[in-house]
Amino acid sequence: MSTNPFKQLAGQTAIYGLGTIVARLLNYMLVPVYVRVFSREVYGQFTELYAYIALLLALLTYGMETTFFRFAKGDDFKKVYGTIMSSILSSTGLFVVLIACLFPFIGNLINYQGREVYVLFTGLIVAVDAITAVPFCVLRKNNKPGRFSAIKLANVCINLAVVLTCVLVFPDTCTRLANQWFGPEAGLLTWVFISNLFASLCNVLMLLPEFRQIRLGIDFSLLRKLLSYSLPIMLLSLLGMVNEVADKIVVRYLSPEDQVSAEAQLGVYGANYKLAVLMTIFVQMFRFASEPFFFGRAKDRNSPQLFADVMNYFLIFGLVIFLGVTLYIDLFGYFLGGKNELGSQYREGLGIVPIVLIANLFYGVVFNLSIWFKLNRKTTYGTIITAVGAGVTLLCLFVLVPRIGYWGAAIAHLACYTVMMVLSYVWGQSYLRRQLGKEKNDDMQLVEPIPYHLGRMLFYLFFAIGLYCLSLWARPSSQAMVYVVNTLYLLLFVAVAFVVERRAIRKA
Repeated sequence: MSTNPFKQLAGQTAIYGLGTIVARLLNYMLVPVYVRVFSREVYGQFTELYAYIALLLALLTYGMETTFFRFAKGDDFKKVYGTIMSSILSSTGLFVVLIACLFPFIGNLINYQGREVYVLFTGLIVAVDAITAVPFCVLRKNNKPGRFSAIKLANVCINLAVVLTCVLVFPDTCTRLANQWFGPEAGLLTWVFISNLFASLCNVLMLLPEFRQIRLGIDFSLLRKLLSYSLPIMLLSLLGMVNEVADKIVVRYLSPEDQVSAEAQLGVYGANYKLAVLMTIFVQMFRFASEPFFFGRAKDRNSPQLFADVMNYFLIFGLVIFLGVTLYIDLFGYFLGGKNELGSQYREGLGIVPIVLIANLFYGVVFNLSIWFKLNRKTTYGTIITAVGAGVTLLCLFVLVPRIGYWGAAIAHLACYTVMMVLSYVWGQSYLRRQLGKEKNDDMQLVEPIPYHLGRMLFYLFFAIGLYCLSLWARPSSQAMVYVVNTLYLLLFVAVAFVVERRAIRKA
């Protein structure tokens, strides 16, 4: 008996979510700790360096995760896996040598004088995460979401335990040791990087069964084939990382310094950006489950309709998260501290949270839309779309941040994914209309437009945003009544979506 595809996707999303959502939520619990321990300036440094980690990780994996899913099939699995891992291990080894030699110079270049060791730890974290990226893909390909989630969860628990021990239990001792070992400017933040590196090394140990499957050695004819597919994806990933993390890098250099330093503005921006974590978690857990799902269902006769329905339900659930956070933003704000705590300095940035939530939701929509060029081996299209998004991001950052500070960064984030979403939809539908009537093959697995429910999706989007705006305009004077009324708004959206979808299913 065939498995219902929605139940399969939802089930795997839920299992991946156990590792992803619980792990992210545990990491999220560090935010209220950090904002109460670190000044805005120090948290700004943390935000910037972790942005570099994301950017460098995209460079060191150079698109091989998606490439693995595309080529590691049947008898080719061992050869493809061995070639990919041998290539990544070689390039990562070279990177470690370079970072070990150049970290003092790089630290001075980005104005981290006296804290150059932060750069070294950043590089080592990237290197370890790079060599575990494809082994995690092996777990996903082999439909082992339980083990995947268990390792991810263990990683976060280890990191959490070490960080809390250093930052809360022995802060004075750890600060003194950091000063002695790495210089007087290297403070308690050093141990955040050390704990992350230790947790990443534990990932290597937990993935030993997957590492043992590697047959070291590079088949260069195969590698050329893999690179021809992966390099456009690498460029796409790098451009995507520009869209994701450029804001967290340039705010420090472009923000107007009136009463608050640029590093402090970056700290405020980074802390409030974290309040959109639920949307980020939802999109990430969906990505983990959906990529193998899309590739596995691509040749089904009804795949276009299936992909359209997936997009529709993805948007509905994403908008429920948007309303769940924005309608209760006062409660989420307490994660950044009460009125008389150090973290209260961060609450001034709460206004950017709705913008970041919608931007991250649009990013998930872009990922859904990208299936047309991934399935048909037209990844160059994705590179161009992402390049346009990166251009929009950089233009908005350089125009807006010097004028309105981190608000400009949030707007740049939204503008980028809005443009990418529209461009990907229009270009994808146009391309697929030209494929009508052709037969599916290994190079072309999608040959008709995906019938997205555009009208319903736009209705849900504007209805959710309208409810949020109404909650601001008609806000009761009593805080208790605010929560009551906002809960009714959230239930209204869910009820309307349920009724509309039920009618649509009956008509189908």
